[in-house]
Amino acid sequence: MNTELFIVRRMIGSRKAGRSFSRSIVSIAIFGIALSLAVMIVAVAIVTGFKNEISNKVTGFGAHIQILNLDSNLSYETIPVPAGLEGVTRISELEGIRNIQPFAIKAGIIKTGEAIHGAVLKGIDGSFDWGFIEEHLTEGALFTVTDTARTNNVVLSRSTASLLKLGIGDRFTMYFIQDPPRARTFTIAGIYNTSLEEFDRLYIFADIKQVQRLNNWHDGEVSGYEVLINDMDDLTELTAAVRGQVAFDFMDDGSRLKVENIREKNTQIFDWLKLQDMNVVVLVILMLVVAGFNMISGLLILILERTSMIGILKALGTKNASVRKIFLYQSGYLTLVGLAWGNLFGLAICLAQKYLNLVPLDPGSYYLDTVPINLNLLHLLALNAGTMAITFLFLLLPSMIIARISPDKSIRFN
Repeated sequence: MNTELFIVRRMIGSRKAGRSFSRSIVSIAIFGIALSLAVMIVAVAIVTGFKNEISNKVTGFGAHIQILNLDSNLSYETIPVPAGLEGVTRISELEGIRNIQPFAIKAGIIKTGEAIHGAVLKGIDGSFDWGFIEEHLTEGALFTVTDTARTNNVVLSRSTASLLKLGIGDRFTMYFIQDPPRARTFTIAGIYNTSLEEFDRLYIFADIKQVQRLNNWHDGEVSGYEVLINDMDDLTELTAAVRGQVAFDFMDDGSRLKVENIREKNTQIFDWLKLQDMNVVVLVILMLVVAGFNMISGLLILILERTSMIGILKALGTKNASVRKIFLYQSGYLTLVGLAWGNLFGLAICLAQKYLNLVPLDPGSYYLDTVPINLNLLHLLALNAGTMAITFLFLLLPSMIIARISPDKSIRFN
């Protein structure tokens, strides 16, 4: 029989029955732990959700990895990459690659009777993965690209459509500054909204043959290839693998290819997202300290209340280590109660926000229209285990005060 656990069960029963003056103070300590854990769960869920949403949106417009002509500059007038490259075929065989899709871009100006707007026409073919745009499609439908006929249908953002005062089925003319200048008339087939205004106002999705014809390119010549991968965590490794397949081969005209991933292309956005990790680390540390000191207060009150009991146990020959176990076991139980309530509160808040969107955001500042939530089982387990471990370490030092309690004085303690 475990004597310490038996005594702890009697002490817990006594507290529940209301025969303990420390009941309210211990309840406050439990509430402190619950509140600390709930705040940590919500903070981690929001920050990881925010990072995932922004990363997915930026990647949706530019893919995880892009393959371009090495001589291409930072403008939207790109040097074409020929079709049928052997290196691109080898990339499709790499593990972790989800899709390879050619694209072609062309900058132009849209002019309507009431507005003028600069945009980039992004040409795509039948292999394009519409998953991201389809997820954020608000009106109309996606268009189909075939190898034969050229379509004039396009998909643009809600912000662009609102600026130009256009809707589904409306036509507009886009002008391209080149020699000689050209113009094309397109029909709006679908409207999307990602709340990533910087990109929403920029891209218009169209048939890749439209861009090829505007640039006087041959069939198969493209601005480059977009590579989609299965797991963002493998981005650095797969970028190196793709670079090893294509970046060292010379094309027929003597030019070479360059490979860059989405983090390299949008360093400012991803560096900003990295800063959010530091905010979470600071918050978690503060909450762990709060939880630890809450339990220290609770433990000291328990020891103070049970001073006479400690003296009796010592008078009966109980060792200090055994007495310490009694109070550590009780503190551990109270910590588990606090963790249970903390999980309940934290998950309730996260689920309410996830499905009810209670807290809105300004898309112009945060790139999102509501606070995102990402619930990850590993994060929850790590927060619970970390809180339990840190709280236990905090309790070791104050529990040593038991060794300094003398039986003769403590028995008379009142």
